[in-house]
Amino acid sequence: MWEYIWETPSEIDLELAKRVQKIRKRKKITQKELSERCNVSYGSLKKFEQTGEISLRSLTKIAYELGLINEIKNLFTSSTYNSIEEITG
Repeated sequence: MWEYIWETPSEIDLELAKRVQKIRKRKKITQKELSERCNVSYGSLKKFEQTGEISLRSLTKIAYELGLINEIKNLFTSSTYNSIEEITG
């Protein structure tokens, strides 16, 4: 059975960006500092926090620097199956 998600992909991306921003601020790291520490351009980081748009590589670098790399590494590790064909296929 499919799970219904009511948010659009853009809304989900923005929600993720806001979580990352909150963690960054809680750690008292400025956007400029974080961009320098993880080698992601300041413009990319700023755009990410405003729109949720970023490359996977840059998101991984940010997560690594903020101590969240296991969050990235664990994506898609608990997949569910919707049919026996998915399991046997």
